[in-house]
Parts: sequence; C-alpha cells; structure tokens
Amino acid sequence: MAKRPRRNHGAAFKAKVALEAIKGERTLIELAERFQVHSNQITTWKKQLLEGAEEVFAKDKKNRGGCKRKRTSCKDRTACNGE
Repeated sequence: MAKRPRRNHGAAFKAKVALEAIKGERTLIELAERFQVHSNQITTWKKQLLEGAEEVFAKDKKNRGGCKRKRTSCKDRTACNGE
C-alpha cells in the first residue's frame, strides 16, 4: 500500500471545516469523508478556532499585529509595519 503524501491545508480550508464542525449539522465522520481529512484533525481545528475567536473581537489591536496607521493613508502593509 502506497503511503499518501503529506498535505498542507491553508487557513481558509481549516476555517471552513472548523465552522462546519461548530454548526453541528453533520457528524464528524460525515465531515471527515466530505473534506477527506481525519476526524481528529477536524476536532483540533475546531478547538483552535474556538480558542482564537476572542482575538477577533479584542479591543487592543496591538496584540493582533495590524497596521499602525489609518487604512486610508496606508497603501503598502510592509511600509506601515516597518515604521
């Protein structure tokens, strides 16, 4: 039996799968078959999403590492962060 090559999933895919798991409309087994990932991986991504959700609404934007200038005056993110 040939070994399956290692796959690296992007953040958007992980978020999509984790949100589907949080919705609870399908079982983990159904999601695993649909997205072709192991159910343990879905559980891990779901846990990471729930733990990191607070950061989305954090008042202190310095912790998120965003642009320090107003968006209207910043055309290039690298220029803003390299002040």
